Amino acid sequence: MRGLPLYGRQGKLTFRLLAVALVGQAVLLSFFALVARGLAIADDRSGDGSRLFWVGMGLAAFSLVAGGLMRSPVGITLGWLVQVLTWVSAWLVPAMVGVGVVFTALWVLLIVQGRKADATLARREAEAAAAGGSAGAD
Repeated sequence: MRGLPLYGRQGKLTFRLLAVALVGQAVLLSFFALVARGLAIADDRSGDGSRLFWVGMGLAAFSLVAGGLMRSPVGITLGWLVQVLTWVSAWLVPAMVGVGVVFTALWVLLIVQGRKADATLARREAEAAAAGGSAGAD
């Protein structure tokens, strides 16, 4: 198996799995935006709270866009960028380290397992096509 891809089209199962993971991550990132805003307001930084809210919601929206573009060659690159930005957001809300660990591990797992599933599916389709072709020759 090759290394983890940074660019290019993914197999049918792989891009679907990765898109679902990014949508789930977007939900948690929107919660992050609310938590960051609440923490800023609790620290008497209401101006920062509004800014943090919109940055977090922007990251959540970016995650949704990356999920939607997962079928294209840049989708995987945008997905990796979402993972990096999730880790960067841990500077604003330290609890995001947990989200970063879980979703980055899930991201890598889905890439590896999705590629295996795509290879298995391609092999079975090739075997079925070969069996169908030889049955028609009889």
